[in-house]
Amino acid sequence: MSLVTLSDVLQPALKGGYAVAGLVTLGWEDMRAYVAAAEAEGCPVILQAGPSCRAHTPLAILGKMFRHLAEGASVPVVAHLDHGYTMAECREALDAGFTSLMYDGSRKPLQQNIDETAAVAEMAHAAGISCEGEIGFVGYASGESSAGTDPEEAAIFARDSGVDAMAISVGNVHLQQDKEGGLDMARIRAIEAVTRLPLVIHGGSGVPLAQRIALAQGSKICKFNIGTELRMAFGAALRDAVNKDPNRFDRVQILSETHAPLVAATRTVLRAFGPAKTKA
Repeated sequence: MSLVTLSDVLQPALKGGYAVAGLVTLGWEDMRAYVAAAEAEGCPVILQAGPSCRAHTPLAILGKMFRHLAEGASVPVVAHLDHGYTMAECREALDAGFTSLMYDGSRKPLQQNIDETAAVAEMAHAAGISCEGEIGFVGYASGESSAGTDPEEAAIFARDSGVDAMAISVGNVHLQQDKEGGLDMARIRAIEAVTRLPLVIHGGSGVPLAQRIALAQGSKICKFNIGTELRMAFGAALRDAVNKDPNRFDRVQILSETHAPLVAATRTVLRAFGPAKTKA
């Protein structure tokens, strides 16, 4: 069984100078392809159930799917709740067998965010699993604007929240389809200087490839969340499969043709984050 916690994969990454991908899942087809890609690359992978995934499939079912894939995998697999907004939701994920909880209080005042995140971290640690928190709101493309992480607030949050990993806002944006931006290196270095925690970048699809590689090898950023980039690859493969024969209606047959293209796209993403077979 290769089911592990977030700390199990991020602490070696922090020490070894590489990063681990947090891959945002929407269903069986993508999570299965993500594990296959990680096995092909010989690296750990974090399967993430975000709000849209949970709106489609109950947490209890997602937990069983993640655990089933992990039990058959040859590489470490983390079952991660992404953007849990309430204690009840985090508890439900814990009960469903998740091995990592991300509580998102980033829209709230600093002390409230710390207090609520600390409660989730305490619950997670009592159960032997990990907790990620977020300080500094990460916005959305064509939506809410980001509020950059204040390094002084990051130091307080890291000290008092009890989290195992800290997501930060440094120019990253959720749901970004291009890679024309780039992260604020000065802000990243200022945050690194005040904490020993592994750092997390949400909205990793919008980070230029060269910067992903450089940060994975030369910073405390040990986790990049990737969603949009791989959803686009899946969508393109699905569109090709559907359009190939308009008379086909068997969705199992159609969906099966998304697997190889999505595995290939995922392997490209994983390869950018650094040593695999030697450090997995």
